[in-house]
Amino acid sequence: MKHFVLFACVAVGLIFAGCRNRQEPPVPVVVQEAEPKDTAVLEFPHPKEKQLTAADISLTKELLYDQHTLEDTYPYKDTVRSFKWDVIRNCLAYIENMQRDTTARWVVLQNYKNLNKEAPLVRKFVRNVYRRVSDTLGVERYQSVPLYLPADTLVPERYGRDGTIAYLKGEEGSFYRILPATFEEEWLAPRSYLKQLPDSTVFNHVIFVDRLDQNITTLEHVSEGEWKIRSMNPATTGMHAPPYAQETPLGMYLLQQKKTRMVFLKDGSAETGGYAPYASRFTNGAYIHGVPVNAPRTSMIEYSWSLGTTPRSHMCVRNATSHSKFVFDWAPTERSLVVVIE
Repeated sequence: MKHFVLFACVAVGLIFAGCRNRQEPPVPVVVQEAEPKDTAVLEFPHPKEKQLTAADISLTKELLYDQHTLEDTYPYKDTVRSFKWDVIRNCLAYIENMQRDTTARWVVLQNYKNLNKEAPLVRKFVRNVYRRVSDTLGVERYQSVPLYLPADTLVPERYGRDGTIAYLKGEEGSFYRILPATFEEEWLAPRSYLKQLPDSTVFNHVIFVDRLDQNITTLEHVSEGEWKIRSMNPATTGMHAPPYAQETPLGMYLLQQKKTRMVFLKDGSAETGGYAPYASRFTNGAYIHGVPVNAPRTSMIEYSWSLGTTPRSHMCVRNATSHSKFVFDWAPTERSLVVVIE
């Protein structure tokens, strides 16, 4: 079984970026405004039924959070930014299709702060600009899960990012055989690095973060092919600035953990630097959170002029604090997905 669609999401995002670089006029995106109607009962079709495509996905604006809201297309300096609805439709079709087999079991790869033990060295590794070990695909050893080829369980072949979801395909000794949702091949992973999700797990809440246009949108599934847009806001993602700040990684992740206050340290120090309010963690130390509050200040800050401008966080996704609280309250832990595109 091939899993190309999510990669296509990212590819389409890059195509959008290329169009802007050529300064062609932006293509208008039409999103249907909401009309009151009953919410349909969620029923996933049999896996042998026709797969959904982007054309089958209907997006309707029905905001649950309406502060600091951006338009579909909006000016930024001497250019135009937008919500990439075509990319998002493509990804949502993929997310619906991957859940059609209601008998499938989901697992999540977990190794936050190496709590499940530092992953062994992969067969071929490099040291990146942060002086950290990573595989040849750029996934760092720190906080990652070792993935083994089915024919060789002695040395891992690559790393899987914390927060990646996968189908549980079987058991082989001390390993689980898994098919990560965004990979093409099956892999073996030690059981200690995987958490099984309940049989009832369904992903109806999806958060899209665009690290190129620096925006965030939340969507909720209501019936086959139908999604409600719940918010459309500016955001600020991680920047590439060794040795401390890193880009928010592209991909699809499970929302794993929430903290009303995520305390952070000053760079290169054990001293507390402040806190980020209403933090929802999705991979490694990357959270969706509100405007950071630097010590000694203690009161929350609603908004920052830097939101929606350029990457400037350490890996996290900064939001207006009231929007981060909306995400915190709206998106259920371990049943929501965060998709990072560009």
